[in-house]
Amino acid sequence: MVRKRKTPQRKCIVTNETKDKDDLIRIVRNKEGEVFVDPTGKLSGRGAYLMKDISVIEKSQKNKTLNRHLKTNVDDDIYDELKRLVAEDEAK
Repeated sequence: MVRKRKTPQRKCIVTNETKDKDDLIRIVRNKEGEVFVDPTGKLSGRGAYLMKDISVIEKSQKNKTLNRHLKTNVDDDIYDELKRLVAEDEAK
């Protein structure tokens, strides 16, 4: 009998909903304090997950949720990149 593999679950830091890892976007802060969007989900560093939804990203930007979770200032460029990734994903 073939066993089905579990899909990893992660929690969105804005909505606190647990979703499949593939349904979320990972943002990473490395040891040097640089913040990146991690589409692969494999970069090393402290990570935070957001749902692939423009309203969730805007809410995170307004409430500075990523700043608190990653313990650093997140530039607006990161939020712009997140919005661009979500828009590209919705276009598919």
